[in-house]
Amino acid sequence: MTWVPGAAGSPYGVHNLPYGVFRHGGRPDRIGVRIGDLLLDLDGAEAAGLVLAGGALRTATLNAFLALGRPQWSAVRARVTELLTDPAHRAAVEPLLVPLQEVELALPFQVGDYVDFYSSEAHATNVGRMFRPDEAPLPPNWKHLPIGYHGRGGTVVVSGTPVTRPSGQRATPAGPVFGPSTRLDIEAEVGFVVGTPSALGTPVPVDSFADHVFGVVLVNDWSARDLQAWEYRPLGPFLAKSFATSVSPWVVPLDALADAWLPAPEQDPPVLDYLRDIPHLGLDLRLAVDWNGTVVSRPPFAGMYWTPAQQLAHLTVNGAVVRTGDLYASGTVSGPTREETGSFLELTWGGAEPVKLDGGERTFLEDGDTVTISATAPGPDGVTVGLGEVCGTIVAAGPPPR
Repeated sequence: MTWVPGAAGSPYGVHNLPYGVFRHGGRPDRIGVRIGDLLLDLDGAEAAGLVLAGGALRTATLNAFLALGRPQWSAVRARVTELLTDPAHRAAVEPLLVPLQEVELALPFQVGDYVDFYSSEAHATNVGRMFRPDEAPLPPNWKHLPIGYHGRGGTVVVSGTPVTRPSGQRATPAGPVFGPSTRLDIEAEVGFVVGTPSALGTPVPVDSFADHVFGVVLVNDWSARDLQAWEYRPLGPFLAKSFATSVSPWVVPLDALADAWLPAPEQDPPVLDYLRDIPHLGLDLRLAVDWNGTVVSRPPFAGMYWTPAQQLAHLTVNGAVVRTGDLYASGTVSGPTREETGSFLELTWGGAEPVKLDGGERTFLEDGDTVTISATAPGPDGVTVGLGEVCGTIVAAGPPPR
């Protein structure tokens, strides 16, 4: 039991302890760990000798700490837990606790490479039916490998960053035109943050997932569907997705999700040997998508066809490296019903069935709209693990290029 006021029973109790980076009192960015509605200043804790991490907690991003590897991650977590539960440490630790309402949260890690997968069978089937109505919804390779694309790490932004409506080419009956996207969408996803890097030419096997991945963030892979429909063949998404990808400010350690693993959906046909993860486990994460104050869907991550371990194994099977700070995302999380879809493309079935919100009907995003994606997971002894939220508001497109 923690001695921190208000933290007992919180989704952010000592069973969770997510990491973030914050600004407070005019000082430079610092690493903190959330406990209830407070932040423990880990920069100050390491400076005072309360936590030992070789100075990795006294930096402006999590990258140096992520690079230390699992033994050090576990040691720091155990020490922070001790500091927040043993009343003998209260006098030393309490001055290092900062109310969340007083801080500004920053991007928690410097993003290296970014890869986005396409791992929900329901989502892939829905999109296939809309984009390729005269073909089979799933491409022939979909159940043999985790399909993905390389995105842009430089446009990954922290929750709360305004999202400028992108402009680009889109098809019309009269030919291609240039202008702001008119079918701007979201994709509710879960992201995995790499800590320990791999060596060039050395694949990461499925059973080494936890040796390389530090933790989890929520992701909104904003998508311009009209730009996407025109550009995506033959090489896949490009400008339709590279303008902004939002992530939550909290990196939830894998250790906090120990009670959230459960059997993943059966894979048929059987996968190739390098993709066989035994046991075959996914995560029981329950997402919620809020559009202008109305919860419009609750996507279930437990139904994802490809697991995080399989995604990492496929990402590196050709010898590609992962580096500290790399981010890979699950792809849109969608379930079998309309109320479980993770994109507005699916929720409104391509814009044909508008959604009723308090401020009127919507098909795709309008300027001024705000979308917030949140999630929880089961924790030990019936408690809940909070994954925070990723939020963004759409602002009007800028002037066209000259």
